[in-house]
Amino acid sequence: MSRHRITVVLSQAQGKHPAKRALEESIVAALLMEPGLEVSVIPHLYDLGPDHTGRRFLGSVRGDMVLLSWLFPRAAFWVLDRDGIKGQWGETQLKPPADDDEEETGEPQPAKGIGSLDVPDRTIYCLDLRDFNQHQPYVDEIRRVAEEGKVRAEAKQRERAPAPIVQLGLNLRNGDTPVADALGSPNGAPGSPNGAPGFTADQLLQAPGRRWYPVIDYSRCTNCMECIDFCLFGVYGVDEHERLNVENQDNCKKGCPACSRVCPEQAIMFPDYKTPAIAGAPIGAIGNLKIDLTKLFGGAEKDALSQAVEERDRELVADGRQAVGTAVGLPKRQEHKQEKPKDDLDNLIDALDALEL
Repeated sequence: MSRHRITVVLSQAQGKHPAKRALEESIVAALLMEPGLEVSVIPHLYDLGPDHTGRRFLGSVRGDMVLLSWLFPRAAFWVLDRDGIKGQWGETQLKPPADDDEEETGEPQPAKGIGSLDVPDRTIYCLDLRDFNQHQPYVDEIRRVAEEGKVRAEAKQRERAPAPIVQLGLNLRNGDTPVADALGSPNGAPGSPNGAPGFTADQLLQAPGRRWYPVIDYSRCTNCMECIDFCLFGVYGVDEHERLNVENQDNCKKGCPACSRVCPEQAIMFPDYKTPAIAGAPIGAIGNLKIDLTKLFGGAEKDALSQAVEERDRELVADGRQAVGTAVGLPKRQEHKQEKPKDDLDNLIDALDALEL
């Protein structure tokens, strides 16, 4: 029976923060000793362009994958999806310590988004490197995931139970690698069990430039097109299936998350943004936090829609265009909708930023 192998990819932090680099190195050093794992390191996932070797490597991986990054898992998963690196969402048991004392926020809502297309039969697990400052929790969880994957793979193999093929004088397998792969077929480099081409460390870790673009969570996106109506910079479009997509990501204005604020389903993320709900935090994860911002800052809260309009107008003026306020791109179905902040913690962070503390 073939051994199940899983690819572990660590996406480095932007910059060279010594504590973050130390954690990354500790995790990689520990995982290199684990059997059944293929371990690779790439630069910050969100910054990888389509021609970057790190992106090409990710696209070459065919089996189950664990991605460790400095992003919320939901954001990391959908960054991969937008880059054509698709799979089933892998549930993990790794939870940050703060979660242990939090109250439950109720039963999870069933997914009502349009979902991703052409998703292969493999699982992608995303772990947030901000959850722990020690490597052991990550190593333990990856061990558990690898064992879970092995059990699942063995069960699938028993279900298929193909009849053995016997050809005299021909060895159909080379260890655990098909002979075609071992000889360097187009599916992979010699000796590469997961079909990933061989890339050097220098190629994988070539430093990319910083990027800024929206990422769509298709498990939540209902294809309402409100973001297309609101964004006046030509970022969004539709594909051949009439599904919303990010068509011209370089048109996006760096630091502006306005379209995320107007999305009624919180399906648009900016993984590098400072506030959790916009950056891809789990929906409802911090919904129990109660803060009276009016009393705290001596003024009324700014609702999400008003803040989005203000951000859009600022970028229009910076482009030499005229501010439009609420006159353009606000659908009628939102005109009578009671606006409220996406999250109390997000508003607290925005208010602190406004005070320039």
